[in-house]
This record gives sequence, C-alpha cells and structure tokens, in this order.
Amino acid sequence: MYKILVDSCGELSEEMRAGGHFVNIPLILRVDNEEIVDDESFDQKTFLAKVASSSNEPKSACPSPDAYMKWMEGESDHIYIVTLSSKLSGSYASASLGKELYEEEYGDAKKIHVFDSRSASIGESLIGLKIEELEEEGLPFEEVVSQTQDYIEKQHTFFVLETLETLRKSGRLSGLAATIIKALNIKPVMGSTEEGSIQKLGQERGMTRALMKMVRCLMEVTPDPQNRVLAIAHCNCPERAQMVKAQVEKLAHFKKILILDTAGVSSMYANDGGIIMAG
Repeated sequence: MYKILVDSCGELSEEMRAGGHFVNIPLILRVDNEEIVDDESFDQKTFLAKVASSSNEPKSACPSPDAYMKWMEGESDHIYIVTLSSKLSGSYASASLGKELYEEEYGDAKKIHVFDSRSASIGESLIGLKIEELEEEGLPFEEVVSQTQDYIEKQHTFFVLETLETLRKSGRLSGLAATIIKALNIKPVMGSTEEGSIQKLGQERGMTRALMKMVRCLMEVTPDPQNRVLAIAHCNCPERAQMVKAQVEKLAHFKKILILDTAGVSSMYANDGGIIMAG
C-alpha cells in the first residue's frame, strides 16, 4: 500500500481525492490578522476579496513536521511526499524533518521519500500522478523514486498573472512601476528554473498575447508532448484556461490535458485571473 502526500499548494482533482492514495497537507494562509487553513474548507471567492481589500501582503506558513508525521502512520508501507520548491517555501524542510523524526521514533520499516518538486501548484499535482502511475505498474519503491526524480528534472512550470498587486504589496515591485505596468497593460510571463526558483521569461501587452507566449515557451522545452500530461490551473477564470488548452491543442497532441482551479496557496500567488501551466 502507498500514500502520496502533497502540500496544499498542489491541486488535487476529484478523481485524485477519490482514489484513496492522495492526501493534501494544508498550509496556513494569513491576510492581515486572519488565519485561513488551506484545506477543503477554503473559499476562493471570499479569500480573493479579502486579499483585494487589504493593503498588506498575504502570507503563508508551511505545514509543521507533525502534520506530515501524522500521515506517515497507518498501513501504507510506501510514503511519498511532494512539496513546494525548497527555493520558495519551508515545506520541503518541514517534511524532511518530519521523516527524520518519524524514523527516529518508529525505525525504518516503512519506506519514505520527500521530493522537492522544484515547482508549485499543478507542477506538484503532476509529480503526484507520476508516482501513482509508477506504483500502479508495480515498480519497486527505489525505482519509483528514481523515475519520479527524473520526471521532476524534465518538468517545466509557467505562469502569467493578471495583476501584480501581490508583488507590489510584498515590496518586490515599486508602486510607480506597478502603476506604469498596469497603465500599459503589460503582463510578465514567468517560469521555473532548474533549481526551482522563479525567472521572468518575457512580457507582452495584454493577457491574450502573454498567454500565447507562455504556450510557445512550453512548446520550446517539450520535445515529446504525446508522451506527457499537461496541466493548467486557473484562478477564477475557467474560460481563460479553456482558451489556453485550445491553443496548446493547435500546436501539439498531449497524452492528456488537465484543468484545475487553484487551491489556496496557488490562489494567493496567482491572484484573480492568473494562469499556471506545467508539463
């Protein structure tokens, strides 16, 4: 038996939840003095309204080692943990510590591995699906880990933001720059680096042109789309996600394309109207 623990920056589809192998480990979101648990109770619409009305930067706190240890208990003898990029969050360090503490207390009868996704959002989701695929093929634990790590190294994540307000509130973008960018309708196209940090890939005037550039960036680094699953996450903009899917399908045939709504942490960073893509 096996479990796949994914911190709540990774979206889980209804199918993934129903299968019994996936568990979301919630982060905590903070808007002003209010704490919001990023679990099944998360209300995206209410959260986005709180973020929009606050002059302060929304923040998140990673799960504790105990939160991960709780799900290492039970009958599953293979435990896989997928976390936000270690360059973006303390979730990986917390999960790694949870693994160490669990093994100190209970020994190494169970096989446990913590993956640094070097990604976020649906990038984590796809890694979890890869683990499930390999486990269902009956591969040994060590081979699942090896092939999943290879998958992570070949994965790419991209995103385009509708608004840069969160960056402005965090001090990463000056008020003057934010005003100019908004006035010119400039949309930056962002992507993950090999180490799991974030880089700017370019920018376009207008959301549609920026999304098309994001699709082109994806195709440039995906030589074998027919053998890969593509995932698109949207923050409160399903029509925009469908448009991106249609543009991708004009250029390539992927094995499967998933569309998911962003959960709490991803909604905080993508903000209203943001699109994330991983493959």
